[in-house]
Amino acid sequence: MYAYAPLLDSLGGHIVSCDEMTGIQALERIATTKPMQPGLEERREFEYVRHGTLSLIANFDIVSGQIVAPSLGPRRTEADFVAHIAQTIDTDPQAVWLFVTDQLNTHQSESLVRLVAERCGFGDELGEKGKTGVLQSLRTRTAFLSDPSHRIQFVYVPKHTSW
Repeated sequence: MYAYAPLLDSLGGHIVSCDEMTGIQALERIATTKPMQPGLEERREFEYVRHGTLSLIANFDIVSGQIVAPSLGPRRTEADFVAHIAQTIDTDPQAVWLFVTDQLNTHQSESLVRLVAERCGFGDELGEKGKTGVLQSLRTRTAFLSDPSHRIQFVYVPKHTSW
């Protein structure tokens, strides 16, 4: 997949690695950083005010090395992840998108299936979560999201592997 990333990019598609970083401290220094001057290093105040924590959801474009459409918010829920993916797709709505991600349950959710189905123009009935169709189980949702015939596809790395 990574070997084909430049080709897909040249055709207008995108392959991005997507993941979250939770618990980032939102810190504010209590004094202004003093800039470097001749003979003096930059001086940064060590005391700070803590404004809680934030969660970052980001996409790393495999070809350009750029971060695409990062999301910063108070938490990392299914709704937050789906909003992040929608925001990312909106940067190039008609393009082919391949998202490389881990197997976190929010990356294989009912909401994500519904977003991909809507954006790919699927009119088929998706079923009911826990009962029937594509939405029946984590396995069926994963199969739908990773279907290579879809314009928006998720590629799940094996458990316990490094990016």
